[in-house]
Amino acid sequence: PAAMGLPALALLLVAGLLHTQASPLARSFQLDYEEDCFRKDGAPFRYISGSIHYARVPRPSWRDRLLKMYMSGLSAVQVYVPWNYHEPLPGLYDFAGDRDLEAFLDLTAELGLLVILRPGPYICAEWEMGGLPAWLLWKPDIVLRSSDPAYLAAVDSWLHVLLPKIKPRLYQHGGNIISVQVENEYGSYYACDHGYLQHLLGSFRALLGSEVVLFTTDSTRAEELRCGTLQGLYATIDFGPGSNVTEAFGAQRQVEPKGPLVNSEYYTGWLDYWGEAHASTSSAQVAQGLEDMLQLGASVNMQVSPFLQLPSLSWPGADFKDQYKPVTTSYDYDAPLSEAGDPTEKLFSIRTIISKFQPLPVGPMPPATPKYAYGWVALQKYANLLDVLDVLCPSGPIQSQFPLTFEAIKQAHGFMVYRTQLPRDVLDPATLEAHPHSICDRGYVMLQKEYQGTLERDGQRELHVTGRAGDTLDVLLENMGRINFGANISDFKGLLGNLSLDSSPLSNWLIYPLAIDTAIRQGWPHTALPKSSRGGRAGPAFYTGTFETPGIAWDTFVKFPGWSKVRWCVARREAGGWRGAQLSPLSIFQGQLWINGFNLGRYWPRRGPQQTLFVPGSVLHIGRPNNITVLELEWSPATPLLLFLDRPLFNRTLSRSTKATE
Repeated sequence: PAAMGLPALALLLVAGLLHTQASPLARSFQLDYEEDCFRKDGAPFRYISGSIHYARVPRPSWRDRLLKMYMSGLSAVQVYVPWNYHEPLPGLYDFAGDRDLEAFLDLTAELGLLVILRPGPYICAEWEMGGLPAWLLWKPDIVLRSSDPAYLAAVDSWLHVLLPKIKPRLYQHGGNIISVQVENEYGSYYACDHGYLQHLLGSFRALLGSEVVLFTTDSTRAEELRCGTLQGLYATIDFGPGSNVTEAFGAQRQVEPKGPLVNSEYYTGWLDYWGEAHASTSSAQVAQGLEDMLQLGASVNMQVSPFLQLPSLSWPGADFKDQYKPVTTSYDYDAPLSEAGDPTEKLFSIRTIISKFQPLPVGPMPPATPKYAYGWVALQKYANLLDVLDVLCPSGPIQSQFPLTFEAIKQAHGFMVYRTQLPRDVLDPATLEAHPHSICDRGYVMLQKEYQGTLERDGQRELHVTGRAGDTLDVLLENMGRINFGANISDFKGLLGNLSLDSSPLSNWLIYPLAIDTAIRQGWPHTALPKSSRGGRAGPAFYTGTFETPGIAWDTFVKFPGWSKVRWCVARREAGGWRGAQLSPLSIFQGQLWINGFNLGRYWPRRGPQQTLFVPGSVLHIGRPNNITVLELEWSPATPLLLFLDRPLFNRTLSRSTKATE
């Protein structure tokens, strides 16, 4: 350097500065409308991607799942961001622990995976309310997914928190996010509000810049593509195996005559509803459809790895197809990677197809996670739910002349108790009736703390009761998941209308919003003093038990043997004669399970198809007892037992005419 002349040194410095400034610009991901492809760093590019929902996978399992996706030959992963998962209350944000989105994105980059980000604000994903926060419904007349100023204000506030976390991770800025979806399947929504999409486009551009590829996704139906697309957002489509690939992409060409062919959601499985058969899709059909698309040069994202509902709190959604259809706890919809992260035959079929079009990573596929059958665990009844309202609702009840919804009381999830009194003697059976669409979603009815039966959305709406004036009537209302798709996502919960007794409306209610998850996370009831409670088996009650692991904490599956066979009716002797609990033969034995404070979701073996709940090893303890808490909502077996297995179980559709004694 000492011998170098000043002009030469200056030239080198300028060249180095120019190189430093040019390096980020050399990274580019763009649409090429001339060659009908993507271009990555100037070269033609197409991605083969799989979806993973970080919010449904415990953080200790993130690396395992992502590595298996990488070793499958995928070049990218598609990632949903559920708004309600990160902003549970207005202005209260949570990006810690399992919710650490930035840590998850950094891990994808570390493992060499590109990211297609789907930040919504609406995502569907069979997730509660499609990812929209329930607190939006605190304004009852809000119009979701529209230009409603109240909705846009909330969206803008959220995007100003989320998207600045995303911008540094865009491919153009040295990160691995190559494209970002705006909204999701908007064409299927009734509003068809292009002003709303235009507003989102402006917000995303302002916060992410002009270079990032922004896109939409809709079905192949012409009407949905008309309502769901917008100039400035690249239009992609979704369809599943069995579709005519040429015709499907022909629909995309109607709205995007030039540019890459993209299937943003290729369905490798399908969702399960409570009470219906476990969905399955053949590996051969999935593989053939994938090969057909890749032969056309298309970019494809597969629903490769939907796993479990996150153990710390379940967020399953629901559909509305002529009736309310809640989805199961498990998100293992016959996926190529199971909810336990196990490679399946379907995954290897997909991997074989990918190998025909691009080299696979060197090395073996990581093995299935180890499982352990911890065996039988006996449970003991701790307390009837109505006997512990002081613990579950420490602030006390809210008084109201008429019932209030969950949203009116600002309760997002879980359960509320509605309490009133019989206004008169009812010596002959009287009809306790709920008006149509007023039970959202299931109501467990008790009179003088004795279980009477269950009222259900789009199901049983009346029971027959007897009692005395002043007798206490309690209805435990359960939110089974807000609708996540279609026009009905403004899905209010609780008692949406009054109950009537022989057509006379009941009034003067006490309403208890229950914080069951909070209490159990804090150690209740295992850290509480023993509770003296009635010993009956009917009605909502808590059961507890413990088990220890043999020096390991491996994944497992819990089954509820003996919690699925009952008689049609159980009667009890009282002073006034026999009174029968009016029980639905398809409803008996169902509730929720917690282990070590983690909510593992709903069990409902009688209705099915899901027969087991997945328990990730990361929630288990080694060297100390694992605490089990069960909230049984209707009827417990004489000997309540759990059985821990090393595999999951599903069953076929249970006919509604199936006899309860089978």
